[in-house]
Amino acid sequence: MGIGKVTEQLDWNGKKVTVAGLGVSGIPAARVLHARGALVTVVNDGDDERSRAQAAELEAEGITVHLGDGATLPAGTELIVTTPGWQPDKPLFAAAAEAGVEVWGDVELAWRLRGPGAAPWLAVTGTNGKTTTVRMLASILEAAGLRTAAVGNIGVSLLDAVLGEEEYDVLAVELSSYQLHWAPSVRAHSAAVLNLAPDHLDWHGSMEAYAADKGRIYEGNQVACVYNVADKVTEDLVREADVEEGCRAIGFTLGTPGPSQLGVVEGILVDRAFVENRQKNAQELAEVSDVQPPAPHNIANALAAAALARAFGVEAKAVRDGLKAFRPDPHRIELVEEVEGVTYVDDSKATNTHAAEASLAAYDPIVWIAGGLAKGATFDELVQRSAKRLRGAVLIGADRALIREALARHAPEVPVVDLDRTDTGAMSEAVREAARLARPGDTVLLAPACASMDMFTNYNKRGEAFADAVRALAATGDA
Repeated sequence: MGIGKVTEQLDWNGKKVTVAGLGVSGIPAARVLHARGALVTVVNDGDDERSRAQAAELEAEGITVHLGDGATLPAGTELIVTTPGWQPDKPLFAAAAEAGVEVWGDVELAWRLRGPGAAPWLAVTGTNGKTTTVRMLASILEAAGLRTAAVGNIGVSLLDAVLGEEEYDVLAVELSSYQLHWAPSVRAHSAAVLNLAPDHLDWHGSMEAYAADKGRIYEGNQVACVYNVADKVTEDLVREADVEEGCRAIGFTLGTPGPSQLGVVEGILVDRAFVENRQKNAQELAEVSDVQPPAPHNIANALAAAALARAFGVEAKAVRDGLKAFRPDPHRIELVEEVEGVTYVDDSKATNTHAAEASLAAYDPIVWIAGGLAKGATFDELVQRSAKRLRGAVLIGADRALIREALARHAPEVPVVDLDRTDTGAMSEAVREAARLARPGDTVLLAPACASMDMFTNYNKRGEAFADAVRALAATGDA
């Protein structure tokens, strides 16, 4: 097992740092830098009641805050630390480039602040499956007796992980494309790109820029760059990466693995990468049934997690034990109820077409509940690939017409219910309509392929509304 490289410790005393944005990452970054003697100014576009309350707290601690002006570069700024959501085309960053001022994200800051003997990072990115894979990985590492945590974009701050009192052997790190864009010097022990599909293109500007930011996760990898055999772009990113000598490309596949790959043989997850004589030998890691739920895309997640764990030297038994102990977060292909022979599954987390396609591939036949905010997505390819599985479709949300039109073009025989309402109560009606279309043996699947904010606070609330409606149906026969 390796240890992560530790960057040179910086002298922050008197350094003029501008933090771009309040919120879950900006406020901790400002406090961490202030505590190290930096002269911190926070700039924020918003000037609402919540922002003013946050600003008052920071100012009471001696941190300067400028509300309502996120475009002006404060005089004397030597470094910008930005929250992930701030787009690269912000005027503040143009001003920084003109002034020769470097921009870091909160992940870059965490990397730079690691101390001697810091835990190495096993890093994961991808359009879909990041959180599940990182949590699977943490479960495997824990089963191996290692001190670890699932951190990063998963909700636990990397700053807290690297600066807290708890000592770790290794960190399982989820990194978004936003975070990677602003993390030029992060160097993982090993890393994985799970998949790539169009997403967040409004932020990145193009698919090429989005892929390039995802590919940054491989830069400087020490032991393994893990890629998806079924997604050639991920392998291309490995080929383009500048890695340390001896670092290997490790593929994962739902088929029979070749040498230097992990895959599936007759219901068994096997490793042909981290074994002696990988041309001829394979190591059994776990059974497909050890992975819950055993949907194809979740098996792929498990293989990626296993590859990273094996790259860190984890034994096969810990892979099995960790996968068996793992349970996914809510609203990720989560079984809600079986009602009159029909299975109801909540995959509200499927907020884009790539995630929805993976979810639809796990069931047959399906009554599909879909719709919401499309975020610029198109649905023709999704419907084409999934049409044969569909018993019917119930459409909700602001951009449901885009899905309805794709269904009309590519699955005209599939009955469609178009609910012309965007209030939160529409979910109860959607479940009732889905129950009407479904037959015993079918799956009613909430896999919206869209964001939720037109009707719900977030995808969690959307999933909860679906589950509540299903339970009401089970209890009374009426949602």
